[in-house]
Amino acid sequence: MLDDLLVVGFDLTTQREVHIGDRPLEQWRALGYGRREAVVCFYCWHGIDALAGTRVPLLARGRIGGLVRPHFAHPAGTAPPGGHNRETVWHINAKHRLACWASALPNVTRVRLEQWTEQRDRRADVYVILDDGARLALEAQRELITDERWQARHRDYAAAGVRDVWFMRPDTRVPHVLFAEGIPAWTLYHREGKAEARLGEPHARGPQWWTKDLRVFGLHHPPCPGDPVVRERFALTELGLDVHGVTFPPAMAERLAEQAAHIQIDADQARGRHEQAEQWRREAAARQARRPSEPAPPAPRPLARAGGAPVCEVCHRPLAEALVPYGRHILC
Repeated sequence: MLDDLLVVGFDLTTQREVHIGDRPLEQWRALGYGRREAVVCFYCWHGIDALAGTRVPLLARGRIGGLVRPHFAHPAGTAPPGGHNRETVWHINAKHRLACWASALPNVTRVRLEQWTEQRDRRADVYVILDDGARLALEAQRELITDERWQARHRDYAAAGVRDVWFMRPDTRVPHVLFAEGIPAWTLYHREGKAEARLGEPHARGPQWWTKDLRVFGLHHPPCPGDPVVRERFALTELGLDVHGVTFPPAMAERLAEQAAHIQIDADQARGRHEQAEQWRREAAARQARRPSEPAPPAPRPLARAGGAPVCEVCHRPLAEALVPYGRHILC
């Protein structure tokens, strides 16, 4: 992927990491290879795929409106064999892209790269402080991370009062432990300046579904572990940050809010129907309890007998078998 091949510069004068978009190409060319040579390869200088302190002045290539995007490049024959490690290159470029994006947000007061937490137990790729005092750690994750390692980082950030926000490298699987903890995961396409969200598809409505978390019966972010997902990609310039992490563009937020409102209406109606049915059941049971019981039929009286045969209780003459249940003759 081209995202993984972009070279980052290091300004020997300011001792700071620099990127091609920070200045016009003419200025970088004046500071690069064959001129002042004050801008060198960040990776080589920091001992990535080369000896630490390796000084490789960079070329600034490209032109405005050209087919090739402006970029830094090693002069011919000065790059490490096979080039720099793609994951490392992606990570450094991703950090810069996230820092630039966060710095441009109106509610952000401070952005720092590679900033340690106060306890110095975690170092955020990009540390952000919002104007309401909320602190965020933007993490550019270049490879699959185990559940245990992620949980350790997440716990440390939480203990420090920092909200961790995760941006994954394209084609890197997202650990579902994030979703189990209710943490979104974004995929960062830094060359395009875009980020992709994963939203869980609506869950089926089972018995008494209205008593459960209504969020899961529509598109929900983050998804639940194992959910089929819908992917939505946005320009970074459309996204924001708040105390909970990344915020959706207004149109997407409105779409989800409208969906949630419809689900709430359905839930209220389903709850009302259920409660009405329960009320009817209770009333029917109460009516049944109040209804007088029917008297039990009287026990048959023993009949007088003559010579062992039943007799009429009035005239005491023998009864025909058909009249025995009545105990008397028809005319008696």
